[in-house]
Amino acid sequence: MYLRYCLYSKYAAKNVSKLRRTISNSIRHYCQTQNSPEVNVPFSNGRTLTVSTGEYARLADGCAVASLGDTSVMVTVVSKPKATVQGFMPLVVDYRQKSAAAGRIPTNFFRRELGPSEREILTSRLIDRSLRPLFPDNFNCETQVICNMLAVDGVNNPDVLAINAASAALSLSDIPWNGPIGAVRVGFIDNEVIINPTRRELQSSSLNLVVSAMKRNLVVMLEANANAIYLQDLQKAIKVGTKESQNIINQIEKLQKSVGKQKRLVDTPKELSEETTEGLRSLMEMRVTEIFRNYTHDKLSRDNALSEVRNDVFEKIKASFEEIDMNLLNEAYNKIVKQIFRNLIFQEGKRCDGRDYNELRNISCKVNMYKPLHGSAVFQRGQTQVFCTVTLDSHDSALKLDPLSVLTSGVKEKNFFLHYEFPPFATKETGRIGPIGRREMGHGALAEKALTPIVPNDFPFTIRLTSEVLESNGSSSMASVCGGTLALMDAGVPISSPAAGVAMGLVTKYDKENSNIEDYRILTDILGIEDYMGDMDFKIAGNKKGITALQADIKIPGLPLKIIMEALQTAADAKTHILSIMNHCIDKPREVKKENWPVCKKLEVEVHKRSRLLGLGGVNLKKLFAETGVSVSQIDDTTFDVFAPSQRAMDEADEIIQKLLTTEKAPELEFGGVYKATIVEIRDIGVLVTLYPGMPPALLHNSQLDQRKIAHPSALGLEVGQELQVKYFGRDPVSGLMRLSRKVLQVNLR
Repeated sequence: MYLRYCLYSKYAAKNVSKLRRTISNSIRHYCQTQNSPEVNVPFSNGRTLTVSTGEYARLADGCAVASLGDTSVMVTVVSKPKATVQGFMPLVVDYRQKSAAAGRIPTNFFRRELGPSEREILTSRLIDRSLRPLFPDNFNCETQVICNMLAVDGVNNPDVLAINAASAALSLSDIPWNGPIGAVRVGFIDNEVIINPTRRELQSSSLNLVVSAMKRNLVVMLEANANAIYLQDLQKAIKVGTKESQNIINQIEKLQKSVGKQKRLVDTPKELSEETTEGLRSLMEMRVTEIFRNYTHDKLSRDNALSEVRNDVFEKIKASFEEIDMNLLNEAYNKIVKQIFRNLIFQEGKRCDGRDYNELRNISCKVNMYKPLHGSAVFQRGQTQVFCTVTLDSHDSALKLDPLSVLTSGVKEKNFFLHYEFPPFATKETGRIGPIGRREMGHGALAEKALTPIVPNDFPFTIRLTSEVLESNGSSSMASVCGGTLALMDAGVPISSPAAGVAMGLVTKYDKENSNIEDYRILTDILGIEDYMGDMDFKIAGNKKGITALQADIKIPGLPLKIIMEALQTAADAKTHILSIMNHCIDKPREVKKENWPVCKKLEVEVHKRSRLLGLGGVNLKKLFAETGVSVSQIDDTTFDVFAPSQRAMDEADEIIQKLLTTEKAPELEFGGVYKATIVEIRDIGVLVTLYPGMPPALLHNSQLDQRKIAHPSALGLEVGQELQVKYFGRDPVSGLMRLSRKVLQVNLR
């Protein structure tokens, strides 16, 4: 109204400057009188989440800011008006950490944010998996979600705030989305469930769980790492987290009703005519059904058989319908195949490979594959095969984290880390070999979370575990957990107990109109095709005691808690069976050392002997590493850490170190005694002298050379090899260096 008033008053204004002042004052008054809408969500622990909108990024389709404590995250969403692809939802989530939000400057050469870090990529995947299931099936417009950190207090983590802000931004926008959702982080301390724990509380928590849920207590996404938490405690935490999420959903809906935009209409997708669809079904239904009923098929033979049917059916359809759209035909074919596959699971009571719903594939494992490796194992489950290796190195090889990740996670470096590789030949494909992709990074991080609780914190070496997928037909990340456990035990790492993992699947009869599940089947140890055509990929890992990691990717709009609890219980039973099979291969860490295992020890060196060990500029340690491969790092004034790649190298290094530290017995010098010193080197600050053969050079400073003040030893005409009379005043109590003086022996001529 103020702007309209200003425009109307334009014709009456006699002075342009007066008109400008009027408009400026009107706009200022309008902004002051308008408050950005916000809602507050109180939690049971007294903390409050605030979600607001309308203040920033008003040109985006949707924008929301979520704040908890002094941490605030802004999320914007923008979607193109027209679909760019068919049969796929092109959703991109970009979560970026900003050093400025934490009052820091990036430490790289350019002093600016560069490519996304591992933590940023993993958080982007976390947000993506929470949002993607709620987009309509036929919505194919390119959509981008950008999460921008405004402020980070180092107490409250911004990742869960980003999920809630993204939920609010999508709900307030005109983008079709069946939300909102709510997300909370759940901790478990002293048998109590903590909602949205602080960074310090997480360090003492046995559980770090993120729950994303929608209305009616339907779970959309789960991700957790835990310190072998009991199954019943985990189930309790999921229930509490889902309940707390409902408060966030209610408040976002309240905000949506007040300032939300009307949702845009989704274009009705083009479909084949009913005649063409029936012809397609009649040509393929029986043949595809027979392929899925043939339990002798493996991954390759089943794919080849389906490919032959596809090619034959497409040729016949094109002969009858020359102007048919091949994209629509391909999409219709895939839908029918998926429907046949899912119906057979309900009708036959068996899966496409002949297994029962809760039956595992055949499992085999081997350890100690190659002699030069510190630890190695091959784990085979059906047609999924992983090769794991363990490398032990010094603490200097620990993985250092960037400053902002340290601030948000509280972890400065990692003494154990897992690297996961998925080459294209694992699925009989050709592709790019190069930097790790987002998918590989996510699978590796999940396997690392599963194994970290069983690795000792005080282990004297840095552990690098690699997992290379050689064959893949489902659940390669959980196979990495099993193979990684075997490789760690083969390397003699004293793990607390073996861990194993399994992937659970789900097939439902889902009523889209009522958003209700009419019937379902939970599948244990799913195949790749069951993951692709199913409704859930629920990965669960743990040891005999409890759960160490889980990750649930749900492909329909939410699952009831009943199904989640049933899947957890079934997975726990399967995990126990897998552990019993692994124990037949190796049941405890190897105790007899391998010849190539590294060794380390602590070396105590007297303060005045440090210079003998180090040498000028550390030349002795550099020479030791070049000759033997043994590295020596200083811990404190008198303690050094010695790391050798093998016992043989350590024995060789011991001889060299003893020669450096052991010299002819030095004569005992009397405090206040006068001795003859020989100059061995002249420096700007003084001269280096020795009092007896084999003695490490000691510095005679310029201030102690003469009673007169001199800037350089050359002023006195001193030369290398010249002998001087010096007085000995013992050793410095801090540095251990000799204290010598020549000027005290000179007669004061004044």
